[in-house]
Amino acid sequence: MQLKSGLFGPGTFYKRALAIAVPIMLQQLIQSLVSLVDNFMVSGLGDVSMSGVNVAGQILFIFLVFDNAICMSGGIFMTQFFGAGNQAGMQQAFRFKLIASLAAFIPYFIVCMVIPRQTLSLMLIGNTQAAQILDEAVPYIRIMVLIGIPMTLSVCIASSLRDLGEVKIPLVVTIIATLANTLFNWLLIYGNLGFPRLGVRGAALATVIARMLELLLFLAVYIRTKPDFAIRISGILKIDTALFKDILKKSALVLFCEMVWVLSETITTALYNGRGGADVVSGMASSFAIANLYFVAFGGVYSATGVILGKSLGAGRLEQARREKRWLLSGSAVFGLGMTVFGLATTLLVPVVFSRLSASALDICRRMVSTMALFMPAWVYMNTQQAVARSGGDTRMGAITDAGLTVFVMLPMVFLLARFTDAGPVVLYCGVKLIDVIKMVIFHFWLKKEGWLNNLTVQNK
Repeated sequence: MQLKSGLFGPGTFYKRALAIAVPIMLQQLIQSLVSLVDNFMVSGLGDVSMSGVNVAGQILFIFLVFDNAICMSGGIFMTQFFGAGNQAGMQQAFRFKLIASLAAFIPYFIVCMVIPRQTLSLMLIGNTQAAQILDEAVPYIRIMVLIGIPMTLSVCIASSLRDLGEVKIPLVVTIIATLANTLFNWLLIYGNLGFPRLGVRGAALATVIARMLELLLFLAVYIRTKPDFAIRISGILKIDTALFKDILKKSALVLFCEMVWVLSETITTALYNGRGGADVVSGMASSFAIANLYFVAFGGVYSATGVILGKSLGAGRLEQARREKRWLLSGSAVFGLGMTVFGLATTLLVPVVFSRLSASALDICRRMVSTMALFMPAWVYMNTQQAVARSGGDTRMGAITDAGLTVFVMLPMVFLLARFTDAGPVVLYCGVKLIDVIKMVIFHFWLKKEGWLNNLTVQNK
């Protein structure tokens, strides 16, 4: 095997990639395990309560995806400025993350506080137990609005640390915050150790406490270490207008692509929810709680690809970046197969963690977990392809191909299947996700044109 021109790189390269990816995956795995424990605790309240929490959680999911997409966009520039040793550029990228993310909090606040029931009811059209589920979901989401600002600031700081290759600090902070979340869930959901028994409200309050603690820890790190992207509060509006416009131009397509994806996921979830009662909602929700254990691969692979290629591109080492792109894609294909095996093994957790759900919900959960595990090789590879394109500022690939197929093929297909067939939620999900194989093939030919092979720091010097 040729190390310089073959499909796979040397062992030292993959060790470097894993040194970035593994702490991120561990961080997300811990969060997923805690989320699984949360779902386990809430599931003890029954199908309706668990359905309410997870329907409300869909709004938080949309906000979080939007927030992360903003940080991804700023991260494209931050990693390249880091590779070029340009501190001022890194600070401008951080300003973009803060300003855009705080602006994104406004619609989240309006939905949670002004029109929660009207918004959440859209997720339950056709569900036979919609009213009972909404009675649980609305109080939950009104409390969850409190995590908006703390979570936004934490994501901006944590993502920027990872853009600079610092992955251990976010991992440690996540461990502490998630342990706190678990503890307060145990105390507040069921009223242990003399605390009030608050049910789903207790789950929301536990999340708020954990997010506040997480922010305090990140602020302590920010103030103490003063990373290269650090700015003073008084200097948050000291914007390089030309650079800001360039970041906004690149980020617009990333945001568009991510929001099309998350809205399509929300629409399809609403269609799945309409195929029955609370058992369908809780079964689908519990399957994603388990699948998140192997979905950690996405964040790790994406971040490692972005940091490695961004640093090479920012330093002007284009030929090296070309080789690294090939090595990363080949490695992700093998890694995806390994995650399929791990994913199938997690089906053993279903009857253990969610034993108090109905038999119908457990059956849906088990089949969904297996289905998603089988898609992992394609999804891991696609995430790497997206990361390669975005590392060099090519945001058109995702916007045109991913969003285009989603809007004009996937959504019409799922509507037709839901309208004219009696297919259950698992069959609907599997049918629409087969389109991802087509996306992966189109991405392959798009990347061969090398529109991603750009040094953005030269363009913005």
